[in-house]
Amino acid sequence: MHALSEPAWPVVLLAIVCVVDAALCWKPVGFIARCFAEVGWPRRYWPMMAPIKLAAAAGLLAGIWVPWLGPVTTGCLILYFLVAISMHVRARDLGRNLFVNAVGLLLLCLAVFVFCFLV
Repeated sequence: MHALSEPAWPVVLLAIVCVVDAALCWKPVGFIARCFAEVGWPRRYWPMMAPIKLAAAAGLLAGIWVPWLGPVTTGCLILYFLVAISMHVRARDLGRNLFVNAVGLLLLCLAVFVFCFLV
């Protein structure tokens, strides 16, 4: 396993995705708000989602230069999306929110982890 990403561009791409996701969660746009509601995510926790996603983006970018921060942050994102998938399955929300959003982003995180830190 590598302490620093090689190559770095997929990590930057994942960080950009996290920033866009954070912007969509800041004041949740319609499809994000519906997603949170459908999985039963308590409304009082909605405001913490944007800072969490911005912290992930910062960790990914800093991890380009700080050893082990990139793979740890990517691993945390993998765990985050595994929990999100389990919440969708538990809520029987088996449509677009699950397959396009949660599974799609999990696959992106897994690809970055494998190709930037393992291979």
